[in-house]
Amino acid sequence: MMYKSDISDTKWWLYDIPGNLGWIIYFAALGRMVRNQHYGSAAICSAPAALMAAGIVELISERMEGLDRELPQKRLRRGFGALTLGGITGIAAAALSKEDSKSKAAMGGGAALCAVFAGLLLKEYKREGDTSDDLHEADESSDETLL
Repeated sequence: MMYKSDISDTKWWLYDIPGNLGWIIYFAALGRMVRNQHYGSAAICSAPAALMAAGIVELISERMEGLDRELPQKRLRRGFGALTLGGITGIAAAALSKEDSKSKAAMGGGAALCAVFAGLLLKEYKREGDTSDDLHEADESSDETLL
């Protein structure tokens, strides 16, 4: 099953830049935890980082193969799906970490940016041939219901 996005380049960049900034902030905060030897907090925050990293690797792979705006469902989920889920779980992980409030806010904010903007890009993809957005009422003389 293929999914396609007809998003404009401008809108793509408006979603892509803050989303990328989000995971970069999250990874920088995670690196700071490790540098400061806060291994317990870093362990908690590593699972969302792994999801984000898997999404990033998938998106780079898609770009290298020229699959930017038309993707199989599996690749769509591995890319934008993993980034979205990583961002969502990253918000919770940041809240659970034993970092100072400034670090928690930076990490949680980065995770939120990643989740929101990867989710917005994910939402832009529609199943090819899917006309579920176009609901049609059946003609009263017909017994068919068209969707």
